[in-house]
Amino acid sequence: MTVPDPMLHRRTVLQLGGGVAAAGVLAACTPGGPASSSPTATVPAGWQPPAAPMAFPAGFVWGAATSAFQVEGSTTADGRGPSIWDTFAATPGRIHDGSTGDPAADHYRLWESDLDLIADLGLAAYRFSVAWSRIQPTGSGDVNQAGVDFYRRLVDGLLARGIHPAITLYHWDLPQALQDAGGWAVRETADRFGEYAAVMFDALRDVDATWLTINEPKTTAYVGHRWGGHAPGIADEDQAAAAVHHQLLAHGRAVEAFRASGAAGGIGIALNLLPVYPTSPDAAAATVRTDAVENRMFLDPVLLGRYPSDALGREPGQLPADTGAFQDLVLDGDLDVISAPLDVLAVQYYGVAGVDDAGNQVGLYPTSAATWQQVHPEGLFDLLIDLLIDYPDAPPLVITENGIPDRTPEGTTDDQERLEFLRAHLQQAARAIEDGVDLVSYYAWSLLDNFEWAEGMSQRWGLVHVDYETQERTPKASMEWYSTVVRANAVPPS
Repeated sequence: MTVPDPMLHRRTVLQLGGGVAAAGVLAACTPGGPASSSPTATVPAGWQPPAAPMAFPAGFVWGAATSAFQVEGSTTADGRGPSIWDTFAATPGRIHDGSTGDPAADHYRLWESDLDLIADLGLAAYRFSVAWSRIQPTGSGDVNQAGVDFYRRLVDGLLARGIHPAITLYHWDLPQALQDAGGWAVRETADRFGEYAAVMFDALRDVDATWLTINEPKTTAYVGHRWGGHAPGIADEDQAAAAVHHQLLAHGRAVEAFRASGAAGGIGIALNLLPVYPTSPDAAAATVRTDAVENRMFLDPVLLGRYPSDALGREPGQLPADTGAFQDLVLDGDLDVISAPLDVLAVQYYGVAGVDDAGNQVGLYPTSAATWQQVHPEGLFDLLIDLLIDYPDAPPLVITENGIPDRTPEGTTDDQERLEFLRAHLQQAARAIEDGVDLVSYYAWSLLDNFEWAEGMSQRWGLVHVDYETQERTPKASMEWYSTVVRANAVPPS
């Protein structure tokens, strides 16, 4: 097992701030980049997988993932209260095709057959999320036992089939009553989340589950509060910054509740991380600041107990929020709570971005049908090695989301593009493990075609096709291929 020389790695190069070093590495990864004989340009260009299958360690856990609002449907059943995504989806013009989260993939009613499908496909684990408003319809106060009972049945069904539960407490569907009281822009929401988490830990204390506190706090903060493209649809940089801190504080409150509960299993947080590359030597400084906004704003407080000093401000690449106002939100002891030791760190990887000298994120690689997604499998290797180098004391890693949408809204079962996407990314994951990364599990996104947030039902990310008229499930070619990977515990060559 060898750890790559950190001098050859992307983030280290970015932090040098040197144009020559940045250009040297960029030549290896930018399409059409100039050749260079600089010693810093010895990062392998055009890495090729071996001709033989790439094996994963014994005991590696394979799964697939969903989230409550995207698959459950039944949004008013059994006492469930409204969430911000119910409100957002009901607002004209917010969802691309005008759809809502009901019936979605109807998982609330079809969960037993869905678990049979997971077992038939040979998956060892299933990641799902709990809808907070099923447990506490207003986000606080009395517990709705019918909601708790649903997730108890779901977990028991998984265990009966020998499938490991990975349970996400929050996947963007904040109870609307809490949003009405200020949502993630106010501190009290973190306290309410800690109380809700304690309810779930108590209800499932006997289950040896992987618990994840918050899913992609960056997306909620930036897309939901800076750009307004997701619920709750706010466009305010200061509220976006506040949403970062309060979600991370909520995460810490949940970790505290988990440790106090004595529940079985382990706990972590799910962060979507975005490798960034300078598009020229002049872009190096802006790229470092972009890295702070996209990655270190979340990794540093969780793993190091501090916020980066270069994420907020008016320099190219920064989040243009009021630095003083943000500092006022961070009270004594908050970072100790946020940085409590974890059992796992969940990584969600979809692609990369280039950064120009003005701090704009620009294209370097082809996109999927989701135009924000620049597909670059080698970026997953870069990301995992960066984590190994920059956070050597991090807990074991799990990849909890990685996927690509079908090319058309109608979908297909002959999804060769997704199959090759998975192959290329799993090869990079295996490569990272060979180089010392402690990666212990992988969850493909997504198990089922479902409600894709602001795109509604017009993007299909599932490994299993869903006929929305009949709710019939049909495994796609990628799912059949993935099942062979799972059973062999190895990814085959092309």
